[in-house]
Amino acid sequence: MFLRRKQKQNHHLSPDEGVLSPDSRRQEIHIRIRYLKKQIRYGQWWMALFFLVSLGAAANFRFLPPISEEVRIFLGASPSPSLISIALIVYAFSALILIFGHMNTGPRRFRGWSHIGYLSAFYLFYYYTDALRDNFWPVFIAGLTILGLENYRVWSGCSEAIKEEEKVLAYLEK
Repeated sequence: MFLRRKQKQNHHLSPDEGVLSPDSRRQEIHIRIRYLKKQIRYGQWWMALFFLVSLGAAANFRFLPPISEEVRIFLGASPSPSLISIALIVYAFSALILIFGHMNTGPRRFRGWSHIGYLSAFYLFYYYTDALRDNFWPVFIAGLTILGLENYRVWSGCSEAIKEEEKVLAYLEK
């Protein structure tokens, strides 16, 4: 059954052989290496995006229009900064536990895009409560920690997989 599934995935797998030709294997290895390198680059792009959002937060989002009174009435009263801080702590610890859980066994895909959204939301919550200046650094440090560990997780897993793929490629080249 596994071989049939593999045959469907790899159209160049001949049904009577059950194995890939060396050229096909080289091509697949190159594709996997490109995919792994792309995952490493995604992490770098997401980190850059977090720095851009943090730069806006450090400037107290001056480029955003002020929140009108009508919008404040529509959204309602803001939670206290201490409640937002508690939510940030719970989120940070939960994210770190998930990252450490995926460290050795998880997929080699970068999963930081959701972290960017959550961290940006914390910046916006503090902005809405007019407490962003006082709480910028906790969000920034939590973001650096979470995204830094996620980047490291993906980089180390992908780098190890790339080395393994290159070993197989070197063997095929002989």
